[in-house]
Amino acid sequence: MASTPDGSSARLILASASAARAAMLHAAGVVFDVVPAAIDEAIVKRQFRDHGKDALACAQALALAKARAVAAKYPNTAVVGADQILVAGDEWFDKPADLAAARQQIRRLSGRSHILATAACAVQGEAILWAATAEPKMTMRRIGESFLAEYIAVEGEDILGSVGSYRIEGRGAQLFALIEGDYFSILGLPLLELLGFLRDRGFLED
Repeated sequence: MASTPDGSSARLILASASAARAAMLHAAGVVFDVVPAAIDEAIVKRQFRDHGKDALACAQALALAKARAVAAKYPNTAVVGADQILVAGDEWFDKPADLAAARQQIRRLSGRSHILATAACAVQGEAILWAATAEPKMTMRRIGESFLAEYIAVEGEDILGSVGSYRIEGRGAQLFALIEGDYFSILGLPLLELLGFLRDRGFLED
């Protein structure tokens, strides 16, 4: 595809390094470029926690910040930003730093329910073209130590890119007793809503 005046090779950019989000869009037949946004998420999360704001509001702010950071470099291209925060009780979970941290996350989530506060948006320049949120609820069964050891060994570093240390589209499905909510949002993107926006804007055939 020919480059646009601002240098991107597609009319749409995904401002995320998430392999799951990119795979969803590719599988759905969407043409896009990937340009991960470089922002300090920890600072934003700390500010929201300090001011008593909820995780969904924080996820919305992070999705918008990511999209606008990339849109500043590609002002003529629509940019999709997304973020997801796992909330269990009063605790917010980040992606695990290593497999030891992943093991500890699963131990803390075992036998409990948590929410995936998920937000996405599309911007062009400073203008917000579309936004959507979702809050799937996940109930993890009680995980035995032998299963956990095998799970970590088999899944390996693939789970390090997932908040909560699981890939529901893979072996991670075995961790759960109940899932309530949109499957695509669990993977990190309200895909059906996004596809509707893309059809309305002419990125996809109606």
